[in-house]
Amino acid sequence: MSTYRFELEMKVRDYECDLQGVVNNANYQHYMEHTRHEFLESLGENFGRLHDRGVDVFVSRVDIRYRHALRSGDRFRSCMNLRREGVKLIFLQDLYRLPDGVYVVSGRVETVAVEGGQLTRGEYFDQLLKD
Repeated sequence: MSTYRFELEMKVRDYECDLQGVVNNANYQHYMEHTRHEFLESLGENFGRLHDRGVDVFVSRVDIRYRHALRSGDRFRSCMNLRREGVKLIFLQDLYRLPDGVYVVSGRVETVAVEGGQLTRGEYFDQLLKD
């Protein structure tokens, strides 16, 4: 595992699995989204308060590479880094099965910030992330 800015441990729930007994592909995106929300909470912010202030963050693109399947009851670590590309805040996210560290999924999630209905350069997040 690489060095990451934020990590979160989770566990697969039965209802997240399909008939083959593996996590349905759509749920990996949910895991990554939950990690981004928890990351924002770790910075003392949340999406609800942002929205109340007129700042919304939207996913503009998602690319997920599936490597190994998770199964019901598996524990895993969801890890993320982020960087800037123009107006986009890019989240680079990886999931690893625990305790053996098998690389499960890699994802790239591109987001944009809209303030008062207008696309911004995400200045709010520059301030929030500067530490």
